[in-house]
Amino acid sequence: MTEHDPPSSAPASGRPSGLRALLPDLAPWKSSRDFRRMWIAGLVTVFGTFLTFIAVPLQLKELTGSALAVGAIGAVELVPLIVFGLYGGALADAVDRRKLILWTEAGLGVLSVLLLLNTVLPQPMVWPLYVVAGLVSALSGLQRPALQAIVPRVVAHEQLPAAVALNSLRWQIGAIAGPSLAGAVIAYAGVQCAYLLDIASYVVSAALLFGLSPQPPSHDADKPSLRGIAEGARYAWSRKELLGTYAVDMVAMLFAFPNAIFPFLADDLDAPWALGLMYAAGAAGSLAVTLTSGWVSRIHRHGRMVVAAALGWGAAMAVAGWMHNVWLVLLCLAVAGGCDTVSGLFRSAIWDQTIPDQLRGRLAGIEMLSYSVGPQLGQVRAGGMASLTNVRASVWAGGLACVASVGLLAASLPQLMSYDARTNPHAVRMRRLRGTSGVVEAA
Repeated sequence: MTEHDPPSSAPASGRPSGLRALLPDLAPWKSSRDFRRMWIAGLVTVFGTFLTFIAVPLQLKELTGSALAVGAIGAVELVPLIVFGLYGGALADAVDRRKLILWTEAGLGVLSVLLLLNTVLPQPMVWPLYVVAGLVSALSGLQRPALQAIVPRVVAHEQLPAAVALNSLRWQIGAIAGPSLAGAVIAYAGVQCAYLLDIASYVVSAALLFGLSPQPPSHDADKPSLRGIAEGARYAWSRKELLGTYAVDMVAMLFAFPNAIFPFLADDLDAPWALGLMYAAGAAGSLAVTLTSGWVSRIHRHGRMVVAAALGWGAAMAVAGWMHNVWLVLLCLAVAGGCDTVSGLFRSAIWDQTIPDQLRGRLAGIEMLSYSVGPQLGQVRAGGMASLTNVRASVWAGGLACVASVGLLAASLPQLMSYDARTNPHAVRMRRLRGTSGVVEAA
């Protein structure tokens, strides 16, 4: 965090104290109309998306009975995510970010329609699930950098950590309600209803996003090109603390993201009724952290927090793999989710407060790959290892591998461990450029 005046929720005489100091800072919500629209639209979308997130692997399990087939979803999504994520980052720096978000949102809604149509066939087919998964990954790769890059334009500089926390809260609400509802919806109404609700969520979200203010590119923005993407990559490579955040998150997700095999873990625990709770448990832990996120503004050593939280994530997953009681497994998943949110809050704080606006889209594309490619590969690893050994071994061994890998990265990345938002030259530069309360506007 940068040194700044107390948030708007604090009394003029100093920082809030007691319970008030732990509650989320609502300053971005109060001060920015565009942020409010994006927050509500994102809540609606993430709610629907999690319905499909549960329905697709469950439908694959029912059609194939193979853990490897379910884990292969990650492999199908990987290449489109990399290609279109990098291109989407460059595109976000070169076009109106609002228009880019709207068109991709509409495309994602159409793909949900295709999933629905496949389910109403007399004999649903497997291959459309993989095709749609790849296309969803491509459109998400185009959209996410624009969504992330737009936030520093509509929120004041000192309010960015609070905005990250509020966006995290939004995701967690959907992540808890979505899987929990999905389990009930699929059990009583089938996957068709889950896909139908997802389609409705995209319609509502697009209507809200349509009211955003235009977000044109900077006046000197270049057209999307390999050269522009390379420029962003060179900047990221020059920032070793940024590289550290990418690397830590990727290895944590690669080794300790077993979500794809939750249907099999639920069966192994003789608790198929707990499948929705397994998907929701991590979000519940995340929600607990976000609802008490007022302390985030008082932490300055963001790099150390990223590493500590990633170690906690891996350790919690390892313990979850050893547990035989479903409630203890759910508790471990909740602890892991809380650790993941702590890591995400401080990664985003480093990104948002140190990257120049003219590079925000391209760096957001790289950031998206760091927190998205890892889970995709993690699904492949979890499914493949479960098929070679067993479900439990896939979970606990992945957790231990995560702890070991993050520890090695921490030892080899001193710039990440020494990062201090009060003194880091990039953070200081952006704070001076934006001013203590200014919002970056398009040139």
